[in-house]
Amino acid sequence: MPQVVLKLTSQDMDKMKTYYQKYLKTAPSGSVFAAKTPSCSITAYKSGKVLFQGRTPNDEADKWGTAEQTAASKIKKSSTSKHQYIPPESLFISSHIGSDEAGTGDYFGPVTVAAAFITADQIPLLKDLGVKDSKHLTDEKIRSIAQELVKQKIPYSLVVLHNEKYNQLQSKGWSQGKMKTMLHHHAITKLSQKISPIQPDGILIDQFSEPNVYIKHLATEKEQLQSNVYFMTKAESHSIAVAAGSIIARASFVKEMEKLSEKLGTELPKGASQKVDKAAATIIGKHGKQALNECAKTHFANTKKAEALI
Repeated sequence: MPQVVLKLTSQDMDKMKTYYQKYLKTAPSGSVFAAKTPSCSITAYKSGKVLFQGRTPNDEADKWGTAEQTAASKIKKSSTSKHQYIPPESLFISSHIGSDEAGTGDYFGPVTVAAAFITADQIPLLKDLGVKDSKHLTDEKIRSIAQELVKQKIPYSLVVLHNEKYNQLQSKGWSQGKMKTMLHHHAITKLSQKISPIQPDGILIDQFSEPNVYIKHLATEKEQLQSNVYFMTKAESHSIAVAAGSIIARASFVKEMEKLSEKLGTELPKGASQKVDKAAATIIGKHGKQALNECAKTHFANTKKAEALI
């Protein structure tokens, strides 16, 4: 049976438990919770690992972060953490492109991906500006730093997948993993064209799937992996370029959420909690269920939970 394993924080697992409240079942010994959706079984362990099993575990795991695919029948366990695309340590102090995304685990709002090009001599400046993993920054600080990056004329490319298009692709059978693959690919391609003829020492993608899965997604759309591309989990903690991309992507996501909130006359909360369910129910009551198609990822379980509240 196909499997995907995520390594998450206790806070993230608390969010997951709330999200899967409707699907909770008796948890095995040593676990935090267990749930079973129509297409996937989820077990969260005290170690921080979350196991997804089922026909298409990637589709469910994609909502929560970076996955190590562990299809044990085909892939040796050691290969899930080591691959030929691991970046050399020298890349982090070199001129390179980094890309990251925001909004993938949020019910409301788009998915945003940004790629940034940082030269070696800019690294100290960006550290002074406070550029680091956006998960450790407030939205206010993220927007402030993003504005500074623009002022410093840091080359970047931003791609936004709005909800209507997201839902259209999802209905055609695209997993969120494939969507993220194509968004990263397009952002990197656009940025590479922007900085041409400069050639970066490498391109680092914050890893959300195994490289072979990423490459297969590209192949289905007749695209190929660019040269000198590396993949690394939690890359934003090591690469200032990925951290810059993370901040730009998050700042864009926050801005898009504000625009949607203003348009709908309802503040749209981030994440996928019960608060989100209530907001979705309010939107259905005001504008009808079809309005969710323009502001939410409708295949998330929040849609059904919102309908149950009406």
